[in-house]
Amino acid sequence: MDSSPQRCNWAVQSDLEASYHDQQWGVPTSNETKLFEFLVLEAAQAGLSWRTVLEKREGYRHYYQDFDVHSVANFDQAYIDKMLQDPAIIRNKLKINSSIKNAKVFIAIQGEFGSFAKYLWAFVDNRPIQGQLTDYRDAPVETEISKALSKDLKKRGMSFVGPTIMYAYMQAMGLVNDHELSCHCHDSCQAAGAIFRL
Repeated sequence: MDSSPQRCNWAVQSDLEASYHDQQWGVPTSNETKLFEFLVLEAAQAGLSWRTVLEKREGYRHYYQDFDVHSVANFDQAYIDKMLQDPAIIRNKLKINSSIKNAKVFIAIQGEFGSFAKYLWAFVDNRPIQGQLTDYRDAPVETEISKALSKDLKKRGMSFVGPTIMYAYMQAMGLVNDHELSCHCHDSCQAAGAIFRL
């Protein structure tokens, strides 16, 4: 008899996805490093599967120096060329150059708002949205909030931050709880959202 917990159906294909789903996905966070990491990773996913990104996450952690935003903002061409030679990450010049530009905008937002978290969470009035999904495939690909976030980030100079990418980002960072109602993580993420404070 299978004793594994009930998970969202997207997370049952591999141990890597299951572990990420159980420990991180949908948990509300205001951690600046984590918020920057997932801006990089969600953009890297564009056109690819999330499993591909997870499999290369350690490579990203290495090259992006544990996602230190100031280090990333200062990557030079020689370092970029080195990254483009290594299959440990997704070797896409546009995505890598975008991540450097986005790091600079991220820092500017921190300076303007005090933290990127304060800027980001204001889009949901500082309280996670509680989804009511019975099937993860019913989740929207974008929402009015993700469109507003995307539009504002683009206006500030970010790229690879379209409304669909931003909705996936909101799901990952816990701005919306899109765990299926039957998933063992749904209630814990809901409880974490109820006590979440910036």
